[in-house]
Amino acid sequence: MLYYLFEWLEKFDWSGAGVFRYISFRALTAVFISLIISIFFGERIIKILRRMQIGETVRDLGLDGQKEKQGTPTMGGVIIIMSILIPCLLLAKLDNIYIILMIIATIWMGIIGFLDDYIKVFKKDKEGLKGRFKILGQIGLGLLVGVVMFMSNEVVVRVDQETANKQGYHVIETLGNGNVNVKTTLTNVPFLKGNNFDYADILPFNNSQRLGWIIFILLTIFIVTAVSNAANLTDGIDGLASGVSAIIGAALGIFAYVSSHNVFSKYLDILYLPGSEELVIFIACFLGACIGFLWHNSYPARIFMGDTGSLTIGGIIAALAILLRKELLIPILCGIFLAENLSVMIQVSYFKYTKRKYGEGRRVFKMSPLHHHYQKLGMHESKIVTRFWIVGILLAVLAIITLKIR
Repeated sequence: MLYYLFEWLEKFDWSGAGVFRYISFRALTAVFISLIISIFFGERIIKILRRMQIGETVRDLGLDGQKEKQGTPTMGGVIIIMSILIPCLLLAKLDNIYIILMIIATIWMGIIGFLDDYIKVFKKDKEGLKGRFKILGQIGLGLLVGVVMFMSNEVVVRVDQETANKQGYHVIETLGNGNVNVKTTLTNVPFLKGNNFDYADILPFNNSQRLGWIIFILLTIFIVTAVSNAANLTDGIDGLASGVSAIIGAALGIFAYVSSHNVFSKYLDILYLPGSEELVIFIACFLGACIGFLWHNSYPARIFMGDTGSLTIGGIIAALAILLRKELLIPILCGIFLAENLSVMIQVSYFKYTKRKYGEGRRVFKMSPLHHHYQKLGMHESKIVTRFWIVGILLAVLAIITLKIR
């Protein structure tokens, strides 16, 4: 909103109005506003939740310090969502398709998470929203993102005319410098020469671009579902999910900036995505929201994000990676989420296997998800969180380095 106001003021040569044209200024302002909202308004939300007695019901897992968490306000994801949306609405171009998709994704996953928390807290049903409804909601978001990327003429990749003709890409706009904006399932892939991969190349058919989009949309659905569930699993101890998400968000911010910059994208030999620079603003809001939430959620937590927050941040990260054509970097960038998810899958699978074979279920980890394993080993949760953050930073740096390793 402010962007359009200052754009209007600029027409009248109003001093300083032109500064809103700069991505860097709007991004830094977005981080600042998001932090202010999450820190100061978050305090009021915590008081309201306490007054309404919206507290966490903690299952007895035999972990140190677990009983003290009983009654801590939950549904704090409302703080994160508010801290993302308000500065985004103020500072981003609201007619940009990338921003529209991310606002929808935030609200979409926020509603699913809120319903889950509402059923747990107010209906006293520990199971929350039925799993099939969660999955349907995640599939719906993945389908929406994939279909909009296929249908919208604003979601394009810029390539040279020769490449477009050779690959049979659908040209949306021809530019005067020998380049064209095309609809394609091209994506960036680490470690390969050329740094690009087209999903249509999986199929041994001529003119397989449309079939390539089917593969891409199915993969989008899988990624949104997997990452949002993994973020939900990671949200188990104070400050872990929000801190790891902030690190991932910072890396995605770098990807968004270089992918939307003609010179940097050419130098790094990655896809140039016209219009995606507005995602830098959204990611700045996301980064500020996650860091600001840590003000309240760091050990000992005064509020939990609940599924309202964890499902939302997972859906946001997945959607951002897909829109930036960096989805194949998710196993590296979201390595903490992946490890948490795999630990549960390994634990459950091995327990069922040994129960069938030996009549008694056995465990690989003392407890899953992975962070609980370290708690069972006697490590304090603040140390676990700090070390997971450090690993998250290493993985984020590695993901960025892959832009030049091929």
